Amino acid sequence: MEKPPCLLFHGFTGGPFEVQPLSDYLQKKGKTCSVPKLPWHGENMAELESWHWTEWVDSAEKQAHRMTAEYGSFDLVGFSMGGLLSAYLTSRYPVRRLVLINTPVVYVSPGRLLKVIRQDGIYRDRDFFNKLRSTPIRAAWQFTRLVRHLKPELSKVSVPTLIIQSEEDYVVHPLSARYIYRKVGGYRKLTWYPRSNHLICLGEEAAQLFKEVNAFLEKE
Repeated sequence: MEKPPCLLFHGFTGGPFEVQPLSDYLQKKGKTCSVPKLPWHGENMAELESWHWTEWVDSAEKQAHRMTAEYGSFDLVGFSMGGLLSAYLTSRYPVRRLVLINTPVVYVSPGRLLKVIRQDGIYRDRDFFNKLRSTPIRAAWQFTRLVRHLKPELSKVSVPTLIIQSEEDYVVHPLSARYIYRKVGGYRKLTWYPRSNHLICLGEEAAQLFKEVNAFLEKE
């Protein structure tokens, strides 16, 4: 029996590389995966500044519409801001199962960020922090507006949902995962990754994450 296809969304100012290792693993397990580069990617910050948050939603909807037209139902994986957009789409398209990875609802406090920065492992992500500092103010503002408008959409989710949260995330506060777990309906599972930071698909617990996501998507 052919496995349902999977659409994966990357995060704000990121790119397909953030979830590509997970996609590669799922494809080896027999799933057809799509990892589009979306307009909130961080390759051109000047271009990013020109977007409005509603256009990001429209772009995500076009991907969901394409998957629906081509396959019917599909699985949806959203990383960081891509998770909020995935939750929004789940109540509007034939999404079979939903995976939310480090999805932002509550941001880290300055004290927590400072604590994590002081840890040696953070220097592996210096490029990530440089990108954060270069993010246009208008784009960051549009990001916060998107979070505010899409946050209520979590209560409309009723499909089986896997919630993944890195405990050492320096962007998304772990309270986000608890909030999401309380808000979504239907079957849901919350898993913590104690040694992972925000870019979990590129970290030391990635292999464990990939196995869990695959098992969740294949579970009867």
